[in-house]
This record gives sequence, structure tokens and C-alpha cells, in this order.
Amino acid sequence: MSKDSRRFAVTIETGADPRSYINNGQRVTSVPLTIKRRQNRKVLTPPPSAPTDASVGGFDEPMIKALGKGFYWQKLLEDGRYPHVGDLARKQKLERGWISEILRMTLLAPDIITAIVEGRQPRHINLHALRGRIDVIPRDWNEQRRMLGFPER
Repeated sequence: MSKDSRRFAVTIETGADPRSYINNGQRVTSVPLTIKRRQNRKVLTPPPSAPTDASVGGFDEPMIKALGKGFYWQKLLEDGRYPHVGDLARKQKLERGWISEILRMTLLAPDIITAIVEGRQPRHINLHALRGRIDVIPRDWNEQRRMLGFPER
């Protein structure tokens, strides 16, 4: 596939609510973000969360950004831009282990990812736990839900 035949689309919606839908058989989760300029860079800010009960963690920006990086890196690997995680790590100037930990987050159940992006994850879930540093996250989605405190489906 040539570089010219690839198409990437980014849609920025202002004032919209987070939503999830299926488009051409692929799940799409939209989160409205505000782009603010700070000095010489742009900062993405999720919408302010409404008051929630104490058991819900709220928006965790580092976790949301790590998920975004993980899915972006996964796409680069799947498209063949980098044949191995080691090549991607060298190009990104990051440790291979860090990239592998973030890529493992892409194996989370879709409802867990949606809950994180919408700020509805249980309070005890953080980036450290999801990277597999505390306990290894199982690949089975029902086991993930049970381990992380989400309702089973």
C-alpha cells in the first residue's frame, strides 16, 4: 500500500457528549476534547466531569493518552510501518518494555476501554495497574472484568 493511498481522518467536535457507535463494522468512541495552546504546544483537555459517586475514578488523562498511544502504535505495527516492537521503540526513542506495556492495554475489553475514556472506571484502576505492573492482566475479557471490578457480561 502506498503512502498516498492511506487516509486518516480526525474529527473534532465541540460541545458534544461522549458517545460510542459502530461504523462499517468498527466500534468508534468519540470523546469531545478542547485544544488549548500553552506556550509552543497544544494540549488536549477532556471535558470536565460531572460530580460522580466516590467509587468512580473520573477522567484520568495519562491513562487516556496512554490508550491513544497504544492504539496508534498498534496501527503502525499492523500497517507494516515497523516490522517489530523493537523497531518502533528505536524510532520513538523509548524502551521496548514501555511500548510493550502500553500495547498490552489495547487488549482490554471494549467496555473497559469505553469506561476509561468516559471517566467511569473504578477508582482503583490506574495506569500502573493497567500496564500489568501489579498483576498481569488476563487476555480473556470476562476475567479482565472480574479482576478490574467491572460487571460481567
